[in-house]
Amino acid sequence: MLLLTAGVLAVLFLLFVMFAGLWTDWLWFKSVHYSSVFSAQLWTKVGLFAVFGLVMALVVGLNLWLAYRLRPPLAAMSVEQQSLDRYRMGVAPYKKWLLIAVSLLVGLVAGAAAAGQWRTWMLWTNQTSFGVKDSQFHLDVSFYAFELPWYEFLLGFAFSAVIVSLLASVVVHYLYGGLRLQGPGRKASSGAQGHLAVLLGVFVLLKAAAYWLDRYALAVKTGSYKQVDGWTGLRYVDANAFLPAKTILFFVAIICAALFFLTPIRKTWAPALIGFGLMVLSAVLIGGLYPAIVQQFQVKPNEQAKETPYIQKNIDATRQAYGIADSQTQAYAPKASTNSDALKADAQTIADIRLLDPNVVSPTFQQIEQQRSYYKFPKTLDVDRYGNGQVGGQDTVIGLRELNLAGVQQRNWINDHFKYTHGYGVVSAKGNQVNDKGQPVFTESGLPSTGSLGDYQQRIYYGEETKTYSIVGGTNEEIDYSTDAGDKQYKYTGDSGVSLNNPFTRAAYAVRFAEPQILYAGAITDGARVIYDRTPKERVEKVAPWLSIDADPYPVVQDGKLVWVLDGYTTSDGYPFASKTTLGDVTKDSLTDQRGRTLTTVNKVNYIRNSVKATVDAYTGEVTLYQWDDADPVLKTWMKAFPGTVKAKGDIPSTLMPHLRYPQDMFKVQRDLLGQYHMTDANSFFNGTDIWQVPVDPTTNTGAVQPPYYMTVRMPDPAVTQASFSLTTTFVPSKRDNLAAFMAVSADPGPEYGKIRILKVPGDSNTLGPKLVQSQFNSNTDVANKLNTLKIGGDSDIEYGNLLTLPVGGGLLNVEPVYVRGRGADYPVLQKVLAVYGNDNVAFENTLEEALKKVLGNATAPTTPTAPTTPGTTPTTPTTPTTPGTVNAEQAKAIADAQKAFNDGEAAQKAGDWAKYGEAQKALKAALDAAAAAGQQKTG
Repeated sequence: MLLLTAGVLAVLFLLFVMFAGLWTDWLWFKSVHYSSVFSAQLWTKVGLFAVFGLVMALVVGLNLWLAYRLRPPLAAMSVEQQSLDRYRMGVAPYKKWLLIAVSLLVGLVAGAAAAGQWRTWMLWTNQTSFGVKDSQFHLDVSFYAFELPWYEFLLGFAFSAVIVSLLASVVVHYLYGGLRLQGPGRKASSGAQGHLAVLLGVFVLLKAAAYWLDRYALAVKTGSYKQVDGWTGLRYVDANAFLPAKTILFFVAIICAALFFLTPIRKTWAPALIGFGLMVLSAVLIGGLYPAIVQQFQVKPNEQAKETPYIQKNIDATRQAYGIADSQTQAYAPKASTNSDALKADAQTIADIRLLDPNVVSPTFQQIEQQRSYYKFPKTLDVDRYGNGQVGGQDTVIGLRELNLAGVQQRNWINDHFKYTHGYGVVSAKGNQVNDKGQPVFTESGLPSTGSLGDYQQRIYYGEETKTYSIVGGTNEEIDYSTDAGDKQYKYTGDSGVSLNNPFTRAAYAVRFAEPQILYAGAITDGARVIYDRTPKERVEKVAPWLSIDADPYPVVQDGKLVWVLDGYTTSDGYPFASKTTLGDVTKDSLTDQRGRTLTTVNKVNYIRNSVKATVDAYTGEVTLYQWDDADPVLKTWMKAFPGTVKAKGDIPSTLMPHLRYPQDMFKVQRDLLGQYHMTDANSFFNGTDIWQVPVDPTTNTGAVQPPYYMTVRMPDPAVTQASFSLTTTFVPSKRDNLAAFMAVSADPGPEYGKIRILKVPGDSNTLGPKLVQSQFNSNTDVANKLNTLKIGGDSDIEYGNLLTLPVGGGLLNVEPVYVRGRGADYPVLQKVLAVYGNDNVAFENTLEEALKKVLGNATAPTTPTAPTTPGTTPTTPTTPTTPGTVNAEQAKAIADAQKAFNDGEAAQKAGDWAKYGEAQKALKAALDAAAAAGQQKTG
């Protein structure tokens, strides 16, 4: 009785554990107002499990029952049958239950496998047309992306059902004498022969269906070709050998299946077996040998002519599938020197060169602005735009002071989950400036944080470093932040989390977190709530399981709130002719260990769109999804599957829009493809004479590729009249270190958003790539001596910041901040700036202004700066408005401000102070805009 009781209790506990996981998941989805996502997934999985599990159980059970009913009335007398009598007698009392048990077991396995296909089912039932047809079969891309995977699953399920039924039937027929291995006469009874022949006929019929589907699958078949590991689509041998072979084999299989179905009537296996043998032989000769002959004797002697049309199809489809079809490439021959006229269009680019490397200065933020040991900043900070009246604002390095439980002096369950519950405040600094100590120039700092960002909710309950649960609300008083006078207390007022008022819910969470104290702790009072799954990435991944999330969420202060912004990707691996790529590999760079990688359920994709912008409130944890790409058919399909979960693009707050940016991982995927797919001519692609690769990051010793960088830059294109916030990268030729190209995508929301521009450098120019630029720095005698001085006999370490490459003044300017960390010091400070213009002009100076003045030589900025309605044009001296009548007070003040800005700009240009020049331009524009507005008010 004790053992029985213990067994029952163990089973009940296991059932409760399973139920607790399901119940707490439901409560979590309900708390974030995405319960429809949970229920849609759950019922889809349950439906698929039930339907396919039941079908499999019925099919297998029916064949087991049929095999038993078709047993011969009398078994032949033989040693074999006598030995089987013992098993028949043993099975006899339980045959009904064995039938049910085997059928249910097989059904459970099949149902579980089918439940895992919920994404395939939802895509098939909610599919949206791409409006694009493939170049071989002229079917809409949706057939390959949404329909073909479902048909392949159904076919695979049918094969499994037939194979399991066939094996089970063979066992039953053998057990009851329908099949014999010994003794005289026929080895199979007529009942067994007919039953197995029909099952084999169904199997061959399914093989015919597989041959037919294989024809279309050729359009998404992946292999390796021309140094592209994920080459996808038909080539010459596929279109002219495999495709007709699959068609022929389809008809052969139909005939062979008919012969099997005739076996019970003809009472002989001979025709069916001969037909099956011919089908196998045809598969070898037509499906294997014939394509090999075509490849050897037709393709190889004239491969370029044969493959060029199919290469072109692959190029066109790949560029379309990855959103790089509209990328613009122009020739750019960098000059070795520049002059004032050439520089004036790039004044804004020079003024906004980012000195503060967000990948290096996190320890500096930590040391200066941590305030308390239980706060920390992420290893890699973020770059955003704030203030200064610009479109999008000035480049700003930003980080959040998040909770770090490892820094709590007294660790216990109460402190970890009730007292220390949140981080506090934003810390930000100008991207293009440091102070006289080489430290960041903070625009928001302190605890609580104060500065240029205004008032906002500073408490951070949800962040990248917040990875444990907290219990808030009720009578619980949390430590808000500490001052010299003591700890400030706070009670959470948000509606986030799941209520713990119900004892059953507390028990479920006690099981989920393996913490029994949740069940009985007196610290949990009425109104207490548990908050968990607190990183922005995991929250968005849970409410939108069909999205792949960019590895780098970033914080934004907007409308008095602090929110995390995340980029979501819709992907597919079913775009015909588009080569596949492995997201986890192509998004890897020298910062991956700090940021993580973007992955999908399959990881290999050949279609990607940045279709969703998501936000997570750092205080309430509220998740909001916004439609960003309103033309993406994959997103439209998922929006049908989960209605009401994604808001329209027009609902994005106007205060959030300037902070949105082009995502890094999307850019990494595109730049990896453009290494080869910048060649749009099939002949050039075939010869592979102009393959690029992303350079290795020369500032680290990891051997990983250089990450892309956010910068404010103006591309040297007549159509581009102003600098814009962009994401940039460089390319080098395959297995060489000189520069091949510079690439930038406009990252600011607006008409130019997502526009990719590539500057292709002539192959014979010997322009320095990043590795050679770094070598130029290191090999320069003056630089080497100064670096040794900075190291002070080994007492200091040198840390190189991001090596930025910018097209400026008709050439290429490379700038790299150099940080020094004293031996035993906690953080690096910027001490020097490396710069090179052209191939030989190297500078290693204390400030960016000094470095630029040295590498740009006698070139100065324009002496007549413009009022840049579009930065990059030449401002004129401000004049009195021509509005009739006298000048009012507002106009007079604006004109005086404009004159002052103009004079400041002239002085800055003569001194070569590019930062001050850029600020003067902004002030001049603002003053002239104010004058124009005042004039309009007067005439109005």
